Amino acid sequence: MTLTTLKLPSSKSKPGNSAHKPVRRPDAAKRVRTSAPANTENPQPNTAGQVKAPVVDKPERQRNHRHDGKPRQPATPDSRAPAERPLQRGEFKRDEYKRNPPKTLVQGRDTPRRGGKARDGFEQGDFNQDRATNPMFAPKPLASNPDFPRLSKRMAELGLCSRREADEWIVNGWVKVDGQVVDVLGTRVAPEARIEVSKAAEKHQSEIVTILLHKPVGYVSGQAEDGYEPAVVLVHPDNQWAEDPVRKTFQRGFLKGLAPAGRLDIDSTGLLVLTQDGRVARQLIGEDSTTEKEYLVRVEGTLSAEGLKKLNFGLALDGVALKPAKVSWQNEDQLRFVLREGKKRQIRRMCELVGLHVVGLKRVRIGSVTLGKLPVGQWRYLRPGERF
Repeated sequence: MTLTTLKLPSSKSKPGNSAHKPVRRPDAAKRVRTSAPANTENPQPNTAGQVKAPVVDKPERQRNHRHDGKPRQPATPDSRAPAERPLQRGEFKRDEYKRNPPKTLVQGRDTPRRGGKARDGFEQGDFNQDRATNPMFAPKPLASNPDFPRLSKRMAELGLCSRREADEWIVNGWVKVDGQVVDVLGTRVAPEARIEVSKAAEKHQSEIVTILLHKPVGYVSGQAEDGYEPAVVLVHPDNQWAEDPVRKTFQRGFLKGLAPAGRLDIDSTGLLVLTQDGRVARQLIGEDSTTEKEYLVRVEGTLSAEGLKKLNFGLALDGVALKPAKVSWQNEDQLRFVLREGKKRQIRRMCELVGLHVVGLKRVRIGSVTLGKLPVGQWRYLRPGERF
């Protein structure tokens, strides 16, 4: 058998062989975008025998055209902007604006009322000064007798809430005076006016808490000072008294606005009231407060009958006479104090005036609320039926 070898032509193109030459298409950007002139005289029929419609010349398409499709007209010397003067050293364009302010302002636009300068061409705009027709003004307070107390103060005097709470309730529209809703702060009312609060205010007030804490020695009543922690840091679920009769779940929101209603020195222990209720704070530490506070005071020294009489009434601190107190012996080394005021370190300073030195002080009662069996460092809620 004889094998024949066939030599196939190479894939590479050879000179004179145009079958494998690459096709070079003209660049679209360089193509002439004009169409051939239409032959309207003798239209040529196609293979199907139909006469082709004459081709209408299309205008030359410009690549640089406006947004509306119309061709851009070449700029003329008259349409060109005048040549700007070159800026000098240290000169800015705003200086030119100041030298040549615009003659007219944009129509239908109000001129600025603040910051505008007359030298810059600004004109004072018209402003509606009528409070009754211009909604930009806050409502005008109701006319009232200046001798009457403010509504918030009157609500606090009646024991409805604190002044801060009253302002919040008034703004929310929760207060009625003689059957009319009053929502403007600063409104004055007659002392005999009938004041009512809505159910929303009562619900808001029921959500606030008052906490009774047995403060240990080494904690301050209010803000931290001299490295001592405030007593409020002890108010957390781990320190709640296990025998607390109020079964209320502790929430972090209870700590917001929780403030002490009364002082208790760093080296003193006993009952401390922390509350969110402005009524409680006013009752305990208000200017006209008459709530009794009872203390057990361990002392050293000798107390004469005349000294005991002065402790009850007759002493003055900082040049101000003290209110009458109730002081008696609890046992051989302990005194019982009942006060209706609470000046700074009052009991310790009173004892120093009669020759006694205080070695221990414990508050056991505020009003009708007693410390009871509450352990040191623990707290409980004020029961719904308890009143100071």
